[in-house]
Amino acid sequence: MKKFNIRKVLDGLSSVSSSSSSQPGNRDNDIQETLQSEHFQLCKTVRHGFPYQPSAMAFDPVQKILAIGTQNGSLRLFGRPGVECYCQHDNGAAVIQLQFLINEGALVSALADDSIHLWNLRQKRPAILHSLKFNRERITFCHLPFQSKWFYVGTERGNIHIVNVESFTLSGYVIMWNKAIELSSKAHPGPVVHISDNPIDEGKLLIGFESGTVVLWDLKSKKADYRYTYDEAIHSVAWHHEGKQFICSHSDGSLTIWNVRSPAKSAQIITPHGKQPKDGKKPEPCKPILKVEYKTTRAGDPFMVLSGGLSYDTVGRRPCLTVMHGKSTAVLEMDYPIVDFLTLCETPYPNDVQEPYAVVVLLEKDLVVIDLAQNGYPIFENPYPLSIHESPVTCCEYFADCPVDLIPALYSVGSRQKRQGYSKKEWPISGGNWGLGSQSYPEIIITGHADGSVKFWDASAMMLQVLYKLKTAKVFDKSRNKDDKPNTDIVDEDPFAIQILSWCPESRMLCVAGVSAHVIIYKFSKQEGATEVVQLLEVRLQYELNDVESPEGDQVPSLPTPGATSSSQPPAPQSQPSTSSSSSDGIRDNVPCLKVRSTPLKQSAGYQVELVIQLVWVSGEPPQQITSLGVNSSCGLVVFGNSNGLAIVDYLQKTVLLNRGIIELYGSNDPYQRQPRSPRKTRQPSGAGLCDINEGSTTSEDRCKSPTSAKMSRKLSLPTELKPDLDKGLRHRHSHLFKKHFSNVDVQKAKVQKEEMPRTRSSPNFNIRDNSFSRSRSSSVTSIDKESQEAITSFQFCETFTRKTDSAAAPSLWVGTTLGTVLVFVLNLPPAGEQRLLQPVIVLPSGTLIRLKGAILRMSFLDSTGALYPPACEPWREPNAPNDKDEKDRLRKRRPVSVSPSASQEISENQYAVICSEKQAKVIALPSQNCIYKHNITETSFVLRADMVQMNNSICLACFCANGHIMTLSLPSLRPLLDVNYLPLTDMRIARTFCFTNNGQALYLVSPTEMQRITYSQDMCENLQEMLGELFTPVETPEAPNRGFFKGLFGGGAQSLDREELFGESVAGKASRSLAQHIPGPGGIEGMKGAASGVVGDLARARIALDERGQKLGELDERTAAMMASAESFSKHAHDMMLKCKDKKWYQF
Repeated sequence: MKKFNIRKVLDGLSSVSSSSSSQPGNRDNDIQETLQSEHFQLCKTVRHGFPYQPSAMAFDPVQKILAIGTQNGSLRLFGRPGVECYCQHDNGAAVIQLQFLINEGALVSALADDSIHLWNLRQKRPAILHSLKFNRERITFCHLPFQSKWFYVGTERGNIHIVNVESFTLSGYVIMWNKAIELSSKAHPGPVVHISDNPIDEGKLLIGFESGTVVLWDLKSKKADYRYTYDEAIHSVAWHHEGKQFICSHSDGSLTIWNVRSPAKSAQIITPHGKQPKDGKKPEPCKPILKVEYKTTRAGDPFMVLSGGLSYDTVGRRPCLTVMHGKSTAVLEMDYPIVDFLTLCETPYPNDVQEPYAVVVLLEKDLVVIDLAQNGYPIFENPYPLSIHESPVTCCEYFADCPVDLIPALYSVGSRQKRQGYSKKEWPISGGNWGLGSQSYPEIIITGHADGSVKFWDASAMMLQVLYKLKTAKVFDKSRNKDDKPNTDIVDEDPFAIQILSWCPESRMLCVAGVSAHVIIYKFSKQEGATEVVQLLEVRLQYELNDVESPEGDQVPSLPTPGATSSSQPPAPQSQPSTSSSSSDGIRDNVPCLKVRSTPLKQSAGYQVELVIQLVWVSGEPPQQITSLGVNSSCGLVVFGNSNGLAIVDYLQKTVLLNRGIIELYGSNDPYQRQPRSPRKTRQPSGAGLCDINEGSTTSEDRCKSPTSAKMSRKLSLPTELKPDLDKGLRHRHSHLFKKHFSNVDVQKAKVQKEEMPRTRSSPNFNIRDNSFSRSRSSSVTSIDKESQEAITSFQFCETFTRKTDSAAAPSLWVGTTLGTVLVFVLNLPPAGEQRLLQPVIVLPSGTLIRLKGAILRMSFLDSTGALYPPACEPWREPNAPNDKDEKDRLRKRRPVSVSPSASQEISENQYAVICSEKQAKVIALPSQNCIYKHNITETSFVLRADMVQMNNSICLACFCANGHIMTLSLPSLRPLLDVNYLPLTDMRIARTFCFTNNGQALYLVSPTEMQRITYSQDMCENLQEMLGELFTPVETPEAPNRGFFKGLFGGGAQSLDREELFGESVAGKASRSLAQHIPGPGGIEGMKGAASGVVGDLARARIALDERGQKLGELDERTAAMMASAESFSKHAHDMMLKCKDKKWYQF
């Protein structure tokens, strides 16, 4: 029987609705569309970056897998570089402790909501098998002995409960606090802070209480053997492997070492960082030692590793990890507070000599692994992509299916930037296996950061690796002292923050716009460039409506007029900024926000500065933020715009071609009735605050350091009042553009400022209290408030038809604004070669004006077959090539890689412009300019990001809305293919970083430190299991340590315990049902369905079971053979002895 497919029905309905939206009277589109709704499915793929707000850590020493839990209930598992896994507890409670079932492919997590969960790691997507929720007691500490199925749970009341890990049921055996402590003691000992069994006697359990009491409990006799008391609170306890001594760390910064059989007094008291008084008194108290580990070596002294314990007089000192080995004490400073640390040892057996080789230190924002085997304790080079947040990410772009030579080129220049001094050994966390992905195309992610750095990442095959880092702040002078800071009214914490990125993968040209109204153009070179002074252009992008008359129609001049306020430009680049001019009242004028360095800049291999463009103050008004940016290597042009106007720069000739206010761009075609106003009187902020509001917090890590765009990631707001700098002495200092709106300590002030800032039409507005995301909309299209805030939002270069009467395509620039207007400019380029460097590029308005509802986000072009029509681009060539004239001439005469239509092509309707705004999308036939399709994307929300992407050898429009919906529309018919309510917009970080790319992929920053990749392709969802790495691999457990002849003879060595007999239901009885509730997890059958579905899943399970059974049978075979060989040897020796003694008399023995 044929399956009923609801998606095909919806497809048909949507095609009917979309066809009804096409304009009547237009000829039908005959392009065959191949994409259908069944090609789309949305799912998360991988998460990269450092786990946000980590809280717990565990390591499996046999599988060599590291697990990190966080305060929002997520788990990150790390194996060898490239093997990572993310999973999430549904309730979102903080993870307080993690314990591996060593070499079993399972993990137990304890959460702050007093629940414990068993995770199955034997599948590519781990899932919960069982959960147990405690109802009456708070969990404080857990312990799972090696190769045991009984899990000890300590509580805040001081009791210890025992859980069967296999069934996740409670045993009736309970250790009550009042039985553990002295009967004469009246005080409660406090919560359980430590549980561990004696390494050589599993029947003895060491229990540490917070108050300072430690009890050695005999599990068989159900009573305390010894009690150890100390007058300082305990934070952690660790055993010596022989089980005769243990060590405690205390709140006064001391360590106490106890002999098990001497409970009256500690054997030794050490205060590692305390000053020892000469009169023999107790050392001065220090900060608490939060954790201590005691690890032995065969060759020498044991290691004592501890965190905390510094003296109180070390104010401002960074957090430290102390390694004590013999008489040497090494204090290792960390960049961030220490959350937890683990010492990695050669053996999983607690009763064996430990032989530590590394320490994994989990910091609040980093993961550090220290090599204990080398002098000086060097750190390992971290191969994981955990440095995304090294400086907060302010913008992000994703490129799939890049040119194949790009990643090797970036890697070769990036490898020269690597630091030295790392450990020479291999990374010790090496478990798991890579996935067998079928993806073969290169993928690159570019991130812009608050400190002005730009990072290029290799994102191919579901992995992430940093390729190259560019520091854009190098081109500016940095103030070295506090007095040399700009006027505090306009200072911003991050004046170099990257706001917008524009990159051409084919030509490798990179253009960045920063928050201080600056644009930097970079070219790529594999060779070191000449050290020279940075070339600079200063642009006055400001206008006074009272003084400027709008030019008529096509008569807008293509070159700036020297006398006009809006277009007075230096004709040639300057080597350093012009001196500021000011009127008699001290108004700041012609001053850029940052000072470009005047000394020569060393141009290392990689991205090298071609040109710096800065917007300057005009008559006491600071420049507005740049809201859109575009670069085209074929034309040699960079274009950028803001709420004042538009500027086009020829970066080959280093000249400004066009500099116009927005109203001047319209000429006589202006559809709005504008009132003449001075921007100085009516200047309004161009966006919402710079803060990233996350869960109502305004911490420095969460703040949005870069503007949000018209796609909600490109505009920064300015404070409503910017006082002119009246101090003439400050004129030459750095003047930053933006004021920090939200301080870490003054949230109330932030709220007041926020109310003062009027909401603009296209800017997001966050309410701190409820985290809502809303927009203020005016009903009047021609309202003065709105028209005064019109800003440029998007650009697109293309060889296309600019007028209805055009018979041939020509290079053009399409410009979109916040009011939904698209303006088209014709670009007249000189011939290639030397003429291009000598003759000017002429920019002419075409008179074409297209209008949509909402701010324009994205424009693209399709050819007559419906294929994407990319902008022409120049192929990359080495700019620092040897000075060979013939070679240079030959390269110069090469035409750009252009895709202009041939003259023989049918002229009529042979191109389509696809334009997407915040509210709707339109497809317009060229050159007739008829709207053939229109689709209203959303009525109640607005689109944040839109991209035309290639998928399954076809094209579609992908949109992400502020209400969390991800949608795709077919092209050119704009038929809805996918609409999923995926992710409600909770903070600006998502809006600022969300981007789509080809082949059904997208990404966004899910937290300040983590990047989430998703796919909307059905094919990728189906093949995801193959692409993901495996965490669990069958590994043989190391042999237990040899007890030795004498220890076996006289009862020494490890004592085993039959825990089943003690804790089983037959002896201990059943636990109270009200104490904890068992919740079966979805990770049993459902979890295996994640590996594959149906019969394939059964086969996978059967194969795993057979592998394990075969492995066990193999081990059994080997043991049987060894026993047979031993028996034969014994028989031979016995026979020889019998023959030797056969004829002897008793007195001859």
